[in-house]
Amino acid sequence: MKLGVVGLPNVGKSTLFNAITHAGAEAANYPFCTIEPNVGVVAVPDERLDKLAALYDSKKITPAVIEFVDIAGLVKGASKGEGLGNKFLSHIREVDAVVHVVRCFEDENITHVESTVDPVRDIGTINLELILADMETVQRRLDRAKTAAKGGDKKVAAEAEFYQKVLDHLGKEQCARTLALSDEEKEWMHDLFLLTAKPVIYAANIAEKDMGKADADLPYVRAVEAFAAQEGSEVLVICAKTEEELSQLPPDEAEMFLQELGLGESGLARLIKKSYALLGLISYLTAGEKETRAWTVTEGTKAPQAAGKIHSDFEKGFIRAEVVDWQTLLECGSYNAAKEKGKVRSEGKDYVIKDGDVVLFRFNV
Repeated sequence: MKLGVVGLPNVGKSTLFNAITHAGAEAANYPFCTIEPNVGVVAVPDERLDKLAALYDSKKITPAVIEFVDIAGLVKGASKGEGLGNKFLSHIREVDAVVHVVRCFEDENITHVESTVDPVRDIGTINLELILADMETVQRRLDRAKTAAKGGDKKVAAEAEFYQKVLDHLGKEQCARTLALSDEEKEWMHDLFLLTAKPVIYAANIAEKDMGKADADLPYVRAVEAFAAQEGSEVLVICAKTEEELSQLPPDEAEMFLQELGLGESGLARLIKKSYALLGLISYLTAGEKETRAWTVTEGTKAPQAAGKIHSDFEKGFIRAEVVDWQTLLECGSYNAAKEKGKVRSEGKDYVIKDGDVVLFRFNV
């Protein structure tokens, strides 16, 4: 999974990226300090792995990973190449989902590109540039479809109608992800690779002094939540500065710091959970003496395709999957004990993998 971290200059975007990846992207008080996208790969926190590894005395633990891409700040006119617009647009096109960092704090020492703090306006600035870029994409596809439809092909004519529908929607300054679609139209939309069709998590970046306050007491956060609700997007309230400080502490001290702040888990853990939910992802597990590992698949994935994540031969020669829930396995004390108690199920090609399944694939090539 690849997440693009975006936002206007000086909203805390690179500070948050530093915190969640420890990659050290330069965070400076001026636009475009992040010219090339910084990429950081982070492990997905998963308590199940440590517990299973202890059970099996595994030599190696391999968690699932997420790739974060810190993308250069955007300004008005990016769709026309202003600032670093063309680079921004090409980099964002490659990600699965967008983490849109929005400034929800006042600080006279940090210059705002628009001089004042207004998170909904800032969201609109970025969204409009992406919408304008998408309109160019759709217009080109529409022109080609109209020409092809002159030959009387009804399917092509239907596609042309769809492109016009999308173009009209974008023309109202509405993101493509807010357009209601039929199943067939969803396939056509997927093939357009539109920037505004990507799912979004708005990261409402608050001041350290606002940590622990209820959202109702934070007007900027309330404004972001109201906007996100209209388009069905997620909101994560986070303090990038605090997350950066947490990331520099040893794990035990970071845990104590979180408790002192009244937080159950780090912003990274919350961001990953929201990202998984947003993209419909789950993790199944494999465990043994050599390695305990998490494998990420889309919710609804069947056993042979899940096996293919490990190796294509597993999918080609799939026979069956031996499955046990991770908690049940721990309670039984060993795989053999779970098998003796009838807790290990033998599943065929139509079995849909569930989050937390510990799976042993049987295959023959």
